[in-house]
Amino acid sequence: MRTRSRIRLAMASAIVSLTFAGLPAQAQVFVGQLSGSQEVPPVVSPGTGTATVTLNGNFMTVDVVFANLLGNSNAAHIHCCAPIGANAGIATPLLTFPVGVTSGSFSQVFDMALSFNYSPGFLLANGGNALQARNTLFAGFANGTTYFNLHTSQFPGGEIRGQLLQQSSVVPEPISMVLLGTGLAGLGALRRRRRHDGDDSSA
Repeated sequence: MRTRSRIRLAMASAIVSLTFAGLPAQAQVFVGQLSGSQEVPPVVSPGTGTATVTLNGNFMTVDVVFANLLGNSNAAHIHCCAPIGANAGIATPLLTFPVGVTSGSFSQVFDMALSFNYSPGFLLANGGNALQARNTLFAGFANGTTYFNLHTSQFPGGEIRGQLLQQSSVVPEPISMVLLGTGLAGLGALRRRRRHDGDDSSA
C-alpha cells in the first residue's frame, strides 16, 4: 500500500513539473504615451493618446486610444528601429486603423510570422524573410527603438507619436495559472489519499 502511495506521489510531482515546463510563452508589454512634442521635428497639437503593444510568441497585439487631433487621421504605423528623437522606416502598417476621425480607438492582433504584416521596405531590409523581420522588430521593442506614429490630414508626417517602452517583463497568462492549479490540486489529492491509505493499513 505504501509503495503504491509513493508511486502516486511521484506521478503527481511529475505532473506539476510538466505543468511548469509546458506553460505557454509569457507576454511582454510596451506602452507609448502619444503627443505632438515627440514628433521629429515636434509639432504643436493638443492631440493625446496611448499605444499599447503586447508581444506573445509570434503574435503582436496593438491597442490604441487617441483624442483631440487637429487633423483627421489618415494612417498609423509602428516604426523601427530608431531611438527617441530620431526617425525610422515603417515596420508594420496598421491598415485597418480608423481614418477620417480626430478621436477613436483601435485594437488588432497581428501574426508576425506572416510577411504581409510588414511594410515592403522593412521586409526587404530583412532579406524578404518574415522570421528575420520578426526578430529585428522584436529586438527593436526590447531595446526601446520602436515607436507608434499617427498621421493626419494636417500633419502628414505625423501628429502624435510615442516611443514604445517596456512596462512589464512578464505577464502570466490565465491558462498558465489554470494548468498550475490543476497540477497542484492533483498533488494535494494524492497526498490526502496517501494519508488515508496509511490510516486504513493501521486499522
